[in-house]
Amino acid sequence: MVDEPLSAGAVARRLGVAVTTLRTWHQRYGLGPSQHVPGHHRRYTPADLARLEIMRKLTAEGVTPAEAARWAKQSPGVAVRLPAGTGRDGGGQTIPVGRAGPAARGLARAAMRLDAAVIGDTISHALATDGVIATWEGLLRPVLAGIGERHVATAGLIDVEHLMSRCVSEAFAAVARSGRAAGPARILLSCADEEQHTLPLEALAAALAEAGVAYRMLGARVPVAALVEAVNRTGPAAVVVWSHTRLTADPGQLSALLAVPRRPLLVLAAGPGWRADTLPAGVVRPVDLAEAVSLALAVRDSLDQSTGADRA
Repeated sequence: MVDEPLSAGAVARRLGVAVTTLRTWHQRYGLGPSQHVPGHHRRYTPADLARLEIMRKLTAEGVTPAEAARWAKQSPGVAVRLPAGTGRDGGGQTIPVGRAGPAARGLARAAMRLDAAVIGDTISHALATDGVIATWEGLLRPVLAGIGERHVATAGLIDVEHLMSRCVSEAFAAVARSGRAAGPARILLSCADEEQHTLPLEALAAALAEAGVAYRMLGARVPVAALVEAVNRTGPAAVVVWSHTRLTADPGQLSALLAVPRRPLLVLAAGPGWRADTLPAGVVRPVDLAEAVSLALAVRDSLDQSTGADRA
């Protein structure tokens, strides 16, 4: 019967979690069995089960266990109003954003509603307030990663992904236009051959523009021969090659850049596709957007100093 107390094994089967998970929730967050009969193991009551169902649901939606436990315990045995960013919203499962803050949860809800106006306003406000790097790391990456996670799990949210990507691209393009630097473009940005994920590279372009660094952007799916030709034609001081997946991260592309007559001072292999142990000697793999910008600034400053010394 539903109302009779349950053992840990029975509760684990009902929730689809391991018994060890129940034990952890009990020990760390106090979500354990409340009925005690002398001489027997403690049993889970219907109220206990209700709290654990909330705990399981929230953690599955990306809420941290500690926060989920707080919500699960606040109204034991009755229906609980779930925190923003969980459950159903806009006609489908919401987007998990991990430990990101309220702005990310709000952006995720707007994305699920396909509310382009709110998405655009949210991103623009964050860019104006926090800058490109903080907006990318704290707001956009968690939401985009959550959309990707949901797509892998459900094969859905393609419409959400496309709309969100367009809004992010438009926001970054606006930053790039407003912050376009004068002088020669010393940084060349390119996706690897067959690589179609451009948003991280667009984030880098916007961050460079914000920092006053001129650049050229070649975009997605740049064949090696075309990239080499562009380097020989423009002579950039640094080249950034973005790869999102192992399938597009051919180290030969980087070796080709190191062999061109007008070899760049710095070649950056950016993105999770590249493996550090396969990179040619002399290639740098930045760990994040902030480091990529710092390296580009260092190259620019070095060139400025050398140019000033030559003029002196």
